[in-house]
Amino acid sequence: MPLSDAGYFFADSVTPYVGIAEARAVARNVQVKGLPDKSVAAHMEDETFVFSIADEETGETMLVRYKGVKPDTFDEAYHIVAIGKYADGSFNADKLLIKCPSKYESQKGKVNV
Repeated sequence: MPLSDAGYFFADSVTPYVGIAEARAVARNVQVKGLPDKSVAAHMEDETFVFSIADEETGETMLVRYKGVKPDTFDEAYHIVAIGKYADGSFNADKLLIKCPSKYESQKGKVNV
């Protein structure tokens, strides 16, 4: 395989970040970053973890269905990245990345002597 073809395959395998509106409009796997949305109580439906995220810029919300259990750090999340695709009225996530405040965040701006 020529080197240029390898670059093409690599670029094609990268999952792009999109906003909630675009995630609803495309028929391929994407990454959507959102804030935890408390308007829908996070819960389990059979073997699927269901919750909602909100777009940080527009406030638009989207229901997310993740085939798996609730991540341990979900309740401390300040951002959630869902990877998957939108279908049948919700975003069907294959993977979740939970971004929590670092234990070092509380120490920012403090001077240790």
